Amino acid sequence: MPEQPARTAYRVALVIITIGTVMASTFVASYTIALGRPEPRRVPTGLVGEPAAHPALIETLQEATGGGLAFHPYPSAPAAAAAIGRQQISAALVLGPGRPQLLIASASGASLALVLERAAERVNEQLAPESAPPLRIVDVRPLPPNDPLGLNSFYVAIAATVLGFVTMFQLRQHAPGLSLRAWLASIGVLAAGGGLALALVTGPLLHALPAPLPAIWAGIATQITVAALFNSTMLVLFGRWAIIPTWLMFIAFGNAWSGGAVAPPLLPRIYAFVGRFMPSGAAVAILHNLAYFRGAPQVEPFVVQACWLVGLLVALVISVRVKRRRPTGRPVD
Repeated sequence: MPEQPARTAYRVALVIITIGTVMASTFVASYTIALGRPEPRRVPTGLVGEPAAHPALIETLQEATGGGLAFHPYPSAPAAAAAIGRQQISAALVLGPGRPQLLIASASGASLALVLERAAERVNEQLAPESAPPLRIVDVRPLPPNDPLGLNSFYVAIAATVLGFVTMFQLRQHAPGLSLRAWLASIGVLAAGGGLALALVTGPLLHALPAPLPAIWAGIATQITVAALFNSTMLVLFGRWAIIPTWLMFIAFGNAWSGGAVAPPLLPRIYAFVGRFMPSGAAVAILHNLAYFRGAPQVEPFVVQACWLVGLLVALVISVRVKRRRPTGRPVD
């Protein structure tokens, strides 16, 4: 008789090991495909001047980027630079008068700026290997010294995400008596307190993101809330297995597709598109906008995050009523 429980335990252990291995493999595959192969993909690029006067330069630049630049005409260099500041385009090629210039913006994505710089270097090597380089690189919106790679918003978003869903697992384990109302109140306290703590570390203490403290606080608190609500809903629906959808949503796919580590124009197109509408992608964009594009922030990530916040709150309440089970695992009274 003791053999049967032992076999069951071994079977459960094997299932858990298999699931863990698949989750880790998914993580590696997702990050390798998304982050390990950055290539320009229809990067919106302004074009100032007459391209017919510089056919070799444009052809060589397109070859250096794998044909990844999508040109849009602009009347002047200041107009193109202003469009970069409004995040309407990611770069601009200015063809005269004088020496041609490639306008880039590290603040729009350091990884993209680096790819464009290397492409410009290839152009200069091929067109003027022994003379003055024909293409000059100008960074019209550089990153500050304390965030040279533009990754701080990505790191902060990860911290907020982990704080949100890990705390929910701990609440389930150590505070099983919480009612739904108390659970939601705990999420509110976590978002306010945890968001303030991360904002203080990010802002006044380390000066990692040059943005007003209240704005950073709100952005971080929102991501904490979204991660906590998603995990809470999964706890109601799947119980102890909630780690699987949460891991896939925020870690395996969400972070890799967020555009935080690699700029969206360098991601596979489906990754870049879907990542815009995932909580992690919206959170990274919000924090990055608040830090480097306060004058012309993108509206889309704020709308996306608001939809996730409201939608997940509704989903959690409905799940509790349908399943008659709280996030703690205990039945509704």
